[in-house]
Amino acid sequence: MPLYVAPAFEVSLEKYSYGKQMETEKIGTCWHCGADLGKHDYGRETNCTDCGKPARVCRNCRWYDPSRTNECQEPVAERVMDKTRANYCEYFEAAIRTGSDGTEPDKMRQAADDLFE
Repeated sequence: MPLYVAPAFEVSLEKYSYGKQMETEKIGTCWHCGADLGKHDYGRETNCTDCGKPARVCRNCRWYDPSRTNECQEPVAERVMDKTRANYCEYFEAAIRTGSDGTEPDKMRQAADDLFE
């Protein structure tokens, strides 16, 4: 019995444009380096393209607040111990942080600690 062989065909690549970069809308910034991030940059295992740090972390979330219980404004969210590791929090929403390196709150806290020493 002969084996079925699919007919050969040629694919034309003329209609595809490889010179254009995919444009993404900025919806947030990296917590570590301040790089712009689009909606596809916040996957569970996605890292910042500039610094390589995980993108879907508590420090990148709009609900992150170091002054609150569990460092989160969302009262029913499960506690996440390491705020710089990727997690599965269902309340995650990207936040735009100010500061060129994303560590402005840490710098301010350190300056206050230095002032009172």
